[in-house]
Amino acid sequence: MLLISLSSIAACQGQSKTKNMKKETTQNNPLLCDIETGMCETPGEEGTDAKAERVQASNKQVKLVYFTDPICSSCWGIEPQLRKLKLEYGQFIDIEYRMGGLLPDWNYNSGGISKPSDVAHHWDEVSVYYDMPIDGDLWLEDPMSSSYPPSIAFKAAQLQSDEKATLFMREMREMMFLKKKNLAKWENMAIAAKNVGLNVEQLKSDYEGKAKTLFEEDLNIARKSGVRGFPTIFFVDGDGRQEMVYGSKPYALYEAAILKLNPSITKSEYSKKWENLFSQYHSLTAKEFSVLSGMPSAESEEELNKLSDSGKLEKLSTKNGSMWIIK
Repeated sequence: MLLISLSSIAACQGQSKTKNMKKETTQNNPLLCDIETGMCETPGEEGTDAKAERVQASNKQVKLVYFTDPICSSCWGIEPQLRKLKLEYGQFIDIEYRMGGLLPDWNYNSGGISKPSDVAHHWDEVSVYYDMPIDGDLWLEDPMSSSYPPSIAFKAAQLQSDEKATLFMREMREMMFLKKKNLAKWENMAIAAKNVGLNVEQLKSDYEGKAKTLFEEDLNIARKSGVRGFPTIFFVDGDGRQEMVYGSKPYALYEAAILKLNPSITKSEYSKKWENLFSQYHSLTAKEFSVLSGMPSAESEEELNKLSDSGKLEKLSTKNGSMWIIK
């Protein structure tokens, strides 16, 4: 067992256009993710002192304990960084996903947010900042009542396969951020599950049963550890030493955390050709393609458009950007 002593995390404030306005915003609004810190934070008190929590040892050299939530826009913002980490350091790292419970319900009123429609414009702003497609109109057309249902569904998916559960999380986020699907509804979760090859009937049974307990365990671990902002990633080696990166940060910081724990690790070279990238990840945004290929952002989108125009890729467009899918 590895021992993680998680550091206290300062509360993230709601995004606003000026620092003075941000100081006036209360600190318990889970849907106003702070662009400066790159954090989405749960309601509640300030983070407490660090408390020891144990996680299972990994057979890889560095374990990443990733606290996230299906509807966390800042977590969507670090998808390019995580995907590159898996390509360059996948043979040395293991990622353990834990759910954080970002939006229990709408029984609060803070930071100018009292109803789902108040979130729409904020998500549109976050989309531009992270250069990742997010359509805030979801909160106007078919808003979610809570992030707990998709979180519990993810825990149910993990009971079948960690690999498919990760694909399931990605599929749910694509359906939500780009297709404006309410992922608090079972029918939409079932579609996402089927698309990634999960046993939907088993998922439903676990969703209504043991997955709820697993989700509560994740919430307890996050609570006891003082974790209140997402994304938060703890990097832990076999001796229990750890580094933490919280919020949406540049790729170099995630890479540095791995190398600080184990300087002998060398990154793997991978093909940056579009065919190889789409064989690894069947869907990519322009930002993701840019980060993975090393191509400038404008050139990346131009290249992807050429590929979709020639019929090699399918393009899914939103008002705030696009995603390309291998046919």
